[in-house]
Amino acid sequence: MLLRVCCPSSFFYLRPLHLFSSTAKIPFCPSLPRQFRLSPSRSSSFRRMESSPASSSSPTPVTDSSADTLAKDLQNQSLGAVDEGGKIKKKLEDFNWDHSFVKELPGDPRTDVISREVLHACYSKVSPSVEVDDPQLVAWSESVAELLDLDPKEFERPDFPLMLSGAKPLPGAMPYAQCYGGHQFGMWAGQLGDGRAITLGEVLNSKGERWELQLKGAGRTPYSRFADGLAVLRSSIREFLCSETMHCLGIPTTRALCLLTTGQDVTRDMFYDGNPKEEPGAIVCRVSQSFIRFGSYQIHASRGKEDLDIVRKLADYAIRHHFPHIESMDRSDSLSFKTGDEDDSVVDLTSNKYAAWIVEIAERTATLVARWQGVGFTHGVLNTDNMSILGQTIDYGPFGFLDAFDPSYTPNTTDLPGRRYCFANQPDIGLWNIAQFSKTLAVAQLINQKEANYAMERYGDKFMDEYQAIMSKKLGLSKYNKEVISKLLNNLSVDKVDYTNFFRLLANVKANPNTPENELLKPLKAVLLDIGKERKEAWIKWMRSYIQEVGGSEVSDEERKARMDSVNPKYILRNYLCQSAIDAAEQGDFSEVNNLIRLMKRPYEEQPGMEKYARLPPAWAYRPGVCMLSCSS
Repeated sequence: MLLRVCCPSSFFYLRPLHLFSSTAKIPFCPSLPRQFRLSPSRSSSFRRMESSPASSSSPTPVTDSSADTLAKDLQNQSLGAVDEGGKIKKKLEDFNWDHSFVKELPGDPRTDVISREVLHACYSKVSPSVEVDDPQLVAWSESVAELLDLDPKEFERPDFPLMLSGAKPLPGAMPYAQCYGGHQFGMWAGQLGDGRAITLGEVLNSKGERWELQLKGAGRTPYSRFADGLAVLRSSIREFLCSETMHCLGIPTTRALCLLTTGQDVTRDMFYDGNPKEEPGAIVCRVSQSFIRFGSYQIHASRGKEDLDIVRKLADYAIRHHFPHIESMDRSDSLSFKTGDEDDSVVDLTSNKYAAWIVEIAERTATLVARWQGVGFTHGVLNTDNMSILGQTIDYGPFGFLDAFDPSYTPNTTDLPGRRYCFANQPDIGLWNIAQFSKTLAVAQLINQKEANYAMERYGDKFMDEYQAIMSKKLGLSKYNKEVISKLLNNLSVDKVDYTNFFRLLANVKANPNTPENELLKPLKAVLLDIGKERKEAWIKWMRSYIQEVGGSEVSDEERKARMDSVNPKYILRNYLCQSAIDAAEQGDFSEVNNLIRLMKRPYEEQPGMEKYARLPPAWAYRPGVCMLSCSS
């Protein structure tokens, strides 16, 4: 089956409006207004059956108090202890493992870690092999522990670092590395896979939610190629801090349970310039409902007819466990839509669950990218193997948040020649990746060309809807105003204004049309630095149009400020803040890491006494290794 997808970046432009020309067109448009919303993924609920104590020939009378005690004992045995607030608290040994991925999908018959091509398998069983020397727990997330019903006291266990580094087997775990491929920088790279990440298994919590635990940096796997399967403290700190920061910003992301040092050094050539050096080794325990990526399907579709059935099996697995609402749809839901094709064809999402699935993945991905654009986040390595089917931010490598607003900013030195993954290109790349995923499903004959094109159409619609809503909220507008937002982003780009601080300060502007001209820019004085007369006039002109727009609503200045502050963070994880924490941590001082953990729990709040973390970056923040990094770990 041949699928033609006419949406390379050169043809389909989804860049935010400040990069549109006045004549730019989106080549397809929905033929009728619609909203396709599927509920968030929830794993199916489960019930635990508790066996009754065996009866004896002379039963002991049971009083009310003894019955209560017996019930509590049974509950504690099966679910873990319960605190005063009714929350279940488990020990590591009490995790309720499920291992559905290993049990329901084909695996590699070999268990060695020799680098090789792994055929006809979704995973390879492999145990952590990292060498440790007095590993230390240096950071952890109690909110992630709560997702797992893990008692926070477990972090105090002397053997916790051994278990969560993989040096000591975690009871009940069934470790494996996932097989996947992917497009890297637009080129098919073949088999990639978990080269330094080992999944311990899936834990079902008391709510029936499924959470995978994965150790990043735990040793070699069959997918490590020529690498050692290890991770360094530098990149591990960045991953831990950013995954938790993104969660607190309200952006879908994988999470991090804990960060450990291994006590062993790892050799890395940070800039690929022939100057390797020893760095402290570390491991992050990552947590997500699933680590399945677009590339998890691509690798099997690329191997011909023999492996196409694996694409279907893996799709069925994902729908069953992570999109169960799709399987319960029927024709009475009336999810049939006209496409923007010339033949005015209809796509019926209730007649093909795989079509409904790819559409939801496209919408989730569009929503994710729109939220990145809203906070100025640049992923840096948007290869298809770094795209989650759940619409989560995954694989934190050389990421970066915008300081000065620069649409061409890329935090990845490897990306510098073409800036494929720069900030402004992320919406286009999201679509390009959806196109590759759609091709994969079409090759496996799970969807047809019209369904694939409709998924991409939904990506475009969803992205623009979300992006426009986000930008309107950031400016405190009651409705979207293309001209006001486009001119603002152009001004920010011309004068390299700090993206985060600008929007935070904009909330202080009063909607008073009679404000004297010499006072119009006072609320923005801290970010409009060194602008000449011509640029000052441009900003004054924009400010008058902005005040006119917000002044037309019935929202008070105070209410508008409160709303804007709730969507414009005061604090973001600037690269130089990360680097300061890393520099101290490499000397054994993790206080700054923990300061950032506390700070980023409440990024939208003022947090008196923490103002220094919102300052403009110092000059040294723009040197290589701080504002830009390589993919090296």
